[in-house]
Amino acid sequence: MLREQIETGKTVEQAIEAACGKLGLSSDEVQYEVLELPKKGFLGFGASMAKVRVYKEYSKSARAVEYLKEVLAAMGFSNVEIDVKDEEQGALLTLSGEGLGVVIGRRGETLDALQYLSGLVANKMEGDYFRITLDSGNYREKREKTLEELAKKLANNAVRTGRSSTLEPMNPYERRIIHAAVQQVPGATSSSIGGEPNRRIVISSTNPRRPSGGRGRSRDGGEGGRHSRYGERRGYWKDNQSTASEESKPLPDQEDSIQKPGESGAARANINEDKDKPLYSKIEL
Repeated sequence: MLREQIETGKTVEQAIEAACGKLGLSSDEVQYEVLELPKKGFLGFGASMAKVRVYKEYSKSARAVEYLKEVLAAMGFSNVEIDVKDEEQGALLTLSGEGLGVVIGRRGETLDALQYLSGLVANKMEGDYFRITLDSGNYREKREKTLEELAKKLANNAVRTGRSSTLEPMNPYERRIIHAAVQQVPGATSSSIGGEPNRRIVISSTNPRRPSGGRGRSRDGGEGGRHSRYGERRGYWKDNQSTASEESKPLPDQEDSIQKPGESGAARANINEDKDKPLYSKIEL
């Protein structure tokens, strides 16, 4: 992205200053090209003004940084430093400063919103999609570790008990981390249910157990559980879902690509669907 302004002045310096004022930038932020030098003329005749072209070329990450600084200043954080680290097809922007817990928000919701919006700004420029990842206080790494530990704990529980667990709604980015972690537990599988923004992951066993409902024979002569007085048969296994939630912490981008033995095609489709979704589907501001 290129911003430029052509201005004139009695001197080159005055022309540059006028152009910078129109662009809203300081002279040390721009480059310039002298189009015409000033001429004094003779006896007031033939004099001409200096003419310059002042410009600034933005990379996608620089455009995102500029946008973030404006938003953070409006939030009362005018002294935040933003470190830029180039990544494949994107950039990691790390915030540092005092009192940035507010910028992270509950379970990283504010940070996610800022990341989403700065990504939109960066991708207004021409070219391939450019992924912006926003971090503060190493939040992403902490959150990723928390989600991985949670996923493995619930996956092991599903294998041991045969019961499934349904997690709280998560964005596609976090769901990919859960799917990848569950794949590391033999005998466990994961799938996604529901629609955005309430899409959830269900963690279950690939070989759910069916515990017996009691000793003896049923009234119809078969083995199994007892009947209630309303005629319902007791003792048959049901898919017991429980919800699990965790407090904030962070996350890099991981994909799940290996189908495990016993994993259904439907579960695989759900995982792939999460992988193909945009980073953040819906932000409520």
